[in-house]
Amino acid sequence: MLITGGSGYFGSVLAEQAAQRGDRVRVLDVNPPPDEVGVAVDEYVPGDVRDRAVVERACTGADVVLHNVAQVPLARDRDLFWSVNVLGTANVLLAARSTGVAKVVHTSTSAIYGIPDANPVDETTPPRPLEAYGRAKLHAEVLCRDAAATGLDVTIIRPRTILGHGRLGIMAILFEFVAEGAPVFVLGDGSNRYQFVHAADLADACLRAADRPGPASYNVGATEFGTMRETLEALAVHAGTGSRVRSLPAGAARLSMRLLAQAGSAPFAPYHWLLYGESLWFDTTAARRDLGWAPAHSNTSALIESYEWFLAHRSSLEGGGRSHHQSPARLGLLRLLKRLP
Repeated sequence: MLITGGSGYFGSVLAEQAAQRGDRVRVLDVNPPPDEVGVAVDEYVPGDVRDRAVVERACTGADVVLHNVAQVPLARDRDLFWSVNVLGTANVLLAARSTGVAKVVHTSTSAIYGIPDANPVDETTPPRPLEAYGRAKLHAEVLCRDAAATGLDVTIIRPRTILGHGRLGIMAILFEFVAEGAPVFVLGDGSNRYQFVHAADLADACLRAADRPGPASYNVGATEFGTMRETLEALAVHAGTGSRVRSLPAGAARLSMRLLAQAGSAPFAPYHWLLYGESLWFDTTAARRDLGWAPAHSNTSALIESYEWFLAHRSSLEGGGRSHHQSPARLGLLRLLKRLP
């Protein structure tokens, strides 16, 4: 089994879970697997998914490819979104076909749906991405469907926002505010329903999809979730630091997030100001029916686990990690918000 991006945040979880169930794991990544995951990896192929020759070499002899390499919204780089998320996916699909790979599982994103007209979102909901990251990931999905139409067995897994121990990125800002008893914010009244998925639950869905023959698409997310305000309030209560959830005017907050990001003073990407205050949740019936999949974590349990990991490792995080999701986002001018009563 080849896992592209197997040294990144979710790729590491996937590699470890695959090894635990007895798969022989090969990782293709620009970075070697972290020490705690390296023992579970049988082979590491150093290289960039944009290098067709390297991808072909990594695919040779693999029966399954789990494709997870992606530039995430925090990269804020349209060229990288295209070269990594689109052209990199094309390389994987071409190499999988030429080397005789039996199954490809492509990890996509809920960002392809943008702001849906209605919830819950299922696999028949028309995609309508609103920003460059979502558009690139949708284009990668089109490549996957084209490959499937010409005989390659490709399944697409679309997760909601991923949580779990080790998940940092933009979430690290939330965790730091909560840990210090500072207010945390929702846009408007926070009544938008927002769904997460635990990385271990997502890995389980990907591995089950790898075992199931035939092209398909599945949306995966927690089945126990509530509004954004309810989720953040549950974390604040758990932390017991005095942190409280406060509302910001949605329109003004979105404009401020955009201006701060453009000035380089805050780590926001268009995905964050466009979608943070919106409702989006998945109907996971297809994944539960076809894959026998069931998430073990709720929104609250996944968020609390992520927060507790942050607390336990907080003193060692200043140096950052390897990927955007493994590194804490820099506060910039957001640190001023911690002073609000």
